[in-house]
Amino acid sequence: MTIPLPDAVPDPLDRAAPVRAGEELDASALRAFLADRFPARSGDDPVVEQFPRGFSNLTYLVRWGGDEFILRRPPFGGVSGTAHDVVREARVLTALGRVYRQVPRVLAVCDDASTLGAPFYLMERVRGIILRDRAPAGVSFGAADMRRLSRTVVETLAAIHAVDYAAAGLANLGTPAGYVERQVAGWTKRYVAAATASQPAVEEAAAWLAANRPPERGAALIHNDFKFDNLVLDAADPTRVLAVLDWEMVTVGDPLMDLGTSLAYWVERSDAPAIRALGLGITASPGALSRAEVVEHYAAVTGRAVDDAVFYFAYGLFKVAVIAQQIHARWVRGFTSDPRFASLDQAVAALGAAAARAIETGRV
Repeated sequence: MTIPLPDAVPDPLDRAAPVRAGEELDASALRAFLADRFPARSGDDPVVEQFPRGFSNLTYLVRWGGDEFILRRPPFGGVSGTAHDVVREARVLTALGRVYRQVPRVLAVCDDASTLGAPFYLMERVRGIILRDRAPAGVSFGAADMRRLSRTVVETLAAIHAVDYAAAGLANLGTPAGYVERQVAGWTKRYVAAATASQPAVEEAAAWLAANRPPERGAALIHNDFKFDNLVLDAADPTRVLAVLDWEMVTVGDPLMDLGTSLAYWVERSDAPAIRALGLGITASPGALSRAEVVEHYAAVTGRAVDDAVFYFAYGLFKVAVIAQQIHARWVRGFTSDPRFASLDQAVAALGAAAARAIETGRV
């Protein structure tokens, strides 16, 4: 692994960008909130930038009075549901921080939508590297480094599933009994509500999942969106995970369903271009574990048998397809003008085709 000196290369840390049009925050209202919550600090109107990646809740970098904050709020466009309940996410992070150290610290929560147009919360900024489709400038991974990192990522997921959620006060976060059935039915219902055109492969995957549910495999704290670009890596050692981000869909349920979602995001070189274009191609780098090896390593670390890996992988692909379709529907229905969302129907089709291929071949 090569990490040149900071003055010799561009900074590899994850960077914010100017706020997208239509997603601006009221700087004066934000300043008043900051001054009220942090009376010992002071500053002019905050400088606000936006992290441009991600398709769900919006994430901003706020600089004020010499401090940096991360602000999370729901997307514009009248969305609702647990995934966009940022107050719930903040409360979970606060509780989780008592028993699990790899989460950012929540600094303030605002459930009054009149302040910035929606509830939001502020957390500390964990400075580090976030990997997506490739390593950032200044960081190069050899095959041995990528193998070590990908094993660490699997072990991080296993550690989340081993968290004592009851000790954190999160025993009532979800209802484990019947979790698999509810998830298949729930994501199918969401797909129907968000459909803008027929996607036969996605619809066939939904029917197959409903007819081939495996038995429940216990209960654990599950992240529900665990993938490389939700991990902050140490700039001094990019094979070390500093923090796990985006806990908006966290719950208590079957941990193998969580593994399935992660497998859906674990891109391989042979995957369709539309899937590789989702921006997570770092897992196709030389040395990275294959999806089959991810399953094998997870089973070895956790002691859980993963006998129905194809079901969980197909479920993950279906779930990600539905999420992509929901976002595409927002663009079709005029709730957002973000150009990234216009072609997500192609990703939906590719994810459906990948699920069909996994079901047909019996391979992840």
